[in-house]
Amino acid sequence: MEQSAPHMTPDALILRLAQDPRDLRAAQRLRYEVFIEELGADGPMVDHDQRLEIDAFDAFFDHLLLIDPKRDPATLSDVVGVYRLLPPERFAAAGRFYSETEFDLTALKSSGRRLLELGRSCVHRDMRGGAAMFLLWNGLAEYVLEREIEVMFGAASFHGTDVAALAQPLAFLHHHHRAPQNLRVAPMPAHAQAMDLLAADQVIRAKAMAGIPALIKAYLRLGGFVSDGAWVDHAFNTVDVCLVMDTAQMSTKHRDFYTRKQSRDG
Repeated sequence: MEQSAPHMTPDALILRLAQDPRDLRAAQRLRYEVFIEELGADGPMVDHDQRLEIDAFDAFFDHLLLIDPKRDPATLSDVVGVYRLLPPERFAAAGRFYSETEFDLTALKSSGRRLLELGRSCVHRDMRGGAAMFLLWNGLAEYVLEREIEVMFGAASFHGTDVAALAQPLAFLHHHHRAPQNLRVAPMPAHAQAMDLLAADQVIRAKAMAGIPALIKAYLRLGGFVSDGAWVDHAFNTVDVCLVMDTAQMSTKHRDFYTRKQSRDG
């Protein structure tokens, strides 16, 4: 998705990359509402007075925005969905990947493949249950195809830090969706959490799936994998897994949809 090519969605929402500091502040405002106010997170750069969720990596990332033009941009309320993306060309400037504070990414960094780090994805409470996340995913897929990304990855979260309460979904992911060895990452030791909390025959699929967030389910449907272990993020009040997707393994149906769309739009 190029900077100069916003897309109007069927719901009259606009999908484009952030273009200026106001766009970024609107993304940070939405992140504050979701991560800080709703989920109880915090961080060293969070601006509570201005209600902005900020971190040191924002300047290096592209910010994919879903914008509702019916909302007032002056109040920063028009951005209703965000996705933060670090393309390979920005890695040197950033110095490291954001998720390296949580996960050992040696397997990915040594692969020689074009990597895209994802993060900070969220949708306004009024837009959940509809097409918003799907539209953001559409924009992400287009971004990946345009930049010839080979592997995308990033931390995805379970709300809360009660690991025992997450035994079913974590064990299910460990036994059925752990990344292959060549793409396998592991949590850093300080807050590492094993995911094989139950034996495979103790996992109840329906119960496990009910506890897996929608974003993680979306990656799994497209062939995504998870890390060999989780990381407990006490500051953000989450248990995180690292999602990894080899774009060559993306489901044929999904990939063909975007290939046709790109060809038609071109």
